[in-house]
Amino acid sequence: MLSRLRPDTVRAKLVAMALATTFAALVTMSVSMLIYDLSTFQKNWVDDLTTQAEIVATVSAPAVGFNDPAVARQNLELLRVRPQIQQGAIYGADGAIFAAYAQSGANLPPLPERPGRPGHAIEGGRMVVYHPILENGERVGTVYLSARYRLLDRLASYAMILGVVTLASLLLAALVASRLQQAITRPLRAVTEVARAVMQRRDFSLRVEHDADGSHGKGGQGGGSAVHSGEIGTLVDAFNDMLAEIGQRANALQEANLTLEREMAVRQGAERALLLADRRKDEFLATLAHELRNPLAPLRTGLDIMRLNGGDPAASLRARGVMERQLKQMVRLVDDLLDVSRINTGKLTIRRESLELHAVVANALEIARPFIDAQGHELAVDLPARPVHVLGDTTRLAQVLSNLLNNAARYTPRGGRIALSADVGGDEDDGGRLHIRVADNGIGIAPGMLGEIFEMFVQADASLERTNQGLGVGLSLARKLVELHDGTLEAASGGAGAGSTFIVTLPVLAEVPEPVARPSLGHGGDTRFRILLVDDNEDFVNAIAGLLRTMGHTVHVCHDGPQALADAGAFVPDFAFLDIGLPGLNGYDLARALRTIPALGRTVMIAVTGWGQQKDRDLAFEAGFEEHLVKPVSVEQILAILAGHREGVAVADRG
Repeated sequence: MLSRLRPDTVRAKLVAMALATTFAALVTMSVSMLIYDLSTFQKNWVDDLTTQAEIVATVSAPAVGFNDPAVARQNLELLRVRPQIQQGAIYGADGAIFAAYAQSGANLPPLPERPGRPGHAIEGGRMVVYHPILENGERVGTVYLSARYRLLDRLASYAMILGVVTLASLLLAALVASRLQQAITRPLRAVTEVARAVMQRRDFSLRVEHDADGSHGKGGQGGGSAVHSGEIGTLVDAFNDMLAEIGQRANALQEANLTLEREMAVRQGAERALLLADRRKDEFLATLAHELRNPLAPLRTGLDIMRLNGGDPAASLRARGVMERQLKQMVRLVDDLLDVSRINTGKLTIRRESLELHAVVANALEIARPFIDAQGHELAVDLPARPVHVLGDTTRLAQVLSNLLNNAARYTPRGGRIALSADVGGDEDDGGRLHIRVADNGIGIAPGMLGEIFEMFVQADASLERTNQGLGVGLSLARKLVELHDGTLEAASGGAGAGSTFIVTLPVLAEVPEPVARPSLGHGGDTRFRILLVDDNEDFVNAIAGLLRTMGHTVHVCHDGPQALADAGAFVPDFAFLDIGLPGLNGYDLARALRTIPALGRTVMIAVTGWGQQKDRDLAFEAGFEEHLVKPVSVEQILAILAGHREGVAVADRG
């Protein structure tokens, strides 16, 4: 049809003009959209990869600072969820590779031997990012990420689509222009007006409307190809279709941008959470160092008093009392941390048995009353007159109540009032619910802190001028212990200076089982044993050995594994207390070796170690130990073990 047009006719010139105008408009719009899309694509990809590198640097800073490549590699392995990222590496402060990650099955170039300058670059079809790892404002390493940069693929696919659209539009424009008649000005004006409106208002829903007689009027909303007669009808339809296509692509691009914005918001939230966790970690470490140093000063002073005033029994007695109290404080701090760790890892179990409320409260008061009296507080206790039974672990419930009482005493000014009360409410058919309240008239809790007071390492008063001690784990530990008993722990306060109330809610036993008689462990009496002590801490083991010798026991001390193995066969101990971290031969291997000696068939072996998790206990029992003690170990714990095994072979029975 186009071949029948003579080049010197007006119709041919109109066709050529229409084709030239359409082509110019399509090329201009296509190039503009292509440039905008590619620039947006590159910016979003740079921002995304930089944010990913910043997150890796933040979470890997402690691993680099503590020289822990395993944790750093685990952080890099998380990049598997981002298949576009093919390689990653963490460089140390010296510029050497500290940890690396590479996508499996990909043909990748070798990692750079040294980190480059911070920023991004495009290398051989890949985008690489270098980001510094900072710790306390000091650069301790560099994160390197390499990802596939599919700019050319996106350019080719986008250009292909635009080329097809352009070609189709030109074909349609040629067909329409070949059928132009005298009435070409009005429809072209309509097209021009719609195009101008679209460009000004960015409203791709505008269309060139068809009149009933086939002519074309001004653009408006909706519209459609109700009549397709007329030489320019096809051009108008093509123009409308192009607007629809561009509108769809614009909507898709807007949706993609919104998705990227949401992902950036999520990443920023995660970054803020990591920064908060890092800040709380730093505060906790500083508080832990402070709280552990506090007992060390009186312990050192007590030792100096006993050394300088050895002839004054009263001074030595007072010094020992101070040292015992401070040592209990350190043990309590460590025990709280270990309990929280066991709960978080699912390693802590509780022994469930029928408990009477008065007995649990009595145990808690026995623990907390000395501190309450030392602070000069008034303590009021109001419990139900009738017995109330719950199912749980008496030690752990007493620990919960003593923590709440100590917390109330700690955050109440001297001479305050503390009240412990309990009542039973709820459905009596299933026993009801027991509510235990610990209230004080202390500093109170700000409304904004009520939701955070049970978080780890959070304290109501975190200022440097505070007079209260603690790590901020007591309330978190108490809530988790209560939840293990199928209960709840809540806090209430009228605000700063208005005191606070903590409410423990536990299910009450509807039917109380008959108590089960437990065999008595008995006492050691005058029985004397042969005891082997093996520990590389000479001060600790020699002190325990001296105490046991004063009680009449025969004690042999070794400071390493090979020495203990060589001496045990001749000494033939009744009890062997073995440290695990021994030089030369660890405690597990030493226990297995001792079990192979026939003369030691009746020896009771006890593991003495600073590792107290369930897996450590399992390892000890698998090695042949019968008991597992966690340091620091008191002489009372050793005597309890001796008393519990009094029916074993004593010194006199050895012949």
